[in-house]
Amino acid sequence: MPTSLIPPTPSASDYADSGDRPLIPETADPIGLFQQWMAEARAAEPNDSNAMSLATVDADGNPDVRIVLLKGFDSAGFTFFTNLESAKGQHLTAHPSAALGFHWKSLRRQVRIRGSVTRVSDAETDAYFASRAAPSRISAIASDQSRPMANRAVFEQRIAELSTIYGDSPDIPRPDYWGGFRLTPIEIEFWQDQAFRMHDRLKLYRKGDGWVSLRLYP
Repeated sequence: MPTSLIPPTPSASDYADSGDRPLIPETADPIGLFQQWMAEARAAEPNDSNAMSLATVDADGNPDVRIVLLKGFDSAGFTFFTNLESAKGQHLTAHPSAALGFHWKSLRRQVRIRGSVTRVSDAETDAYFASRAAPSRISAIASDQSRPMANRAVFEQRIAELSTIYGDSPDIPRPDYWGGFRLTPIEIEFWQDQAFRMHDRLKLYRKGDGWVSLRLYP
């Protein structure tokens, strides 16, 4: 086993050098705290601070996970977009529950979210699709996402043909098979690294119209 590829466990001096960190503040507003953490992540992370793991289950109950990009959030939930005929699109249509995971390495923070999933409205989907660069919209139209591809040339040929048709037109139509999902959270957990693995965990879960918080052992 190539253990040399695994970073060593931090030493006492490593932890001492990193200093103390304030604990996660108590809150009854997880969306507000997420907004603060997302803003700090955007300032600190070199790439894709809005990247998140999306976990779903297939028809046999087997879990699946991949990285997608968060495209919006508010009190209603967390929004992302995809090909509805992709593996994740089919999973979410059949089993409309999911989990999200954010990991901001530079801040040594994580956020875990679980909840139910619903489709985003056509109007909201159209608005986001129109905001994408023309080549990205063309790629979305050309891709049979998650399905077998004979070879890369077939996909590139589709791209070339669609590019000839649409060019940089602002009116590239959104295909019916491309849409968005919104996860409405029932649980949100904030995790922050602390020295000597004494990590700080604050979990909030819905109760009525509000949220209840509790600390978890690391």
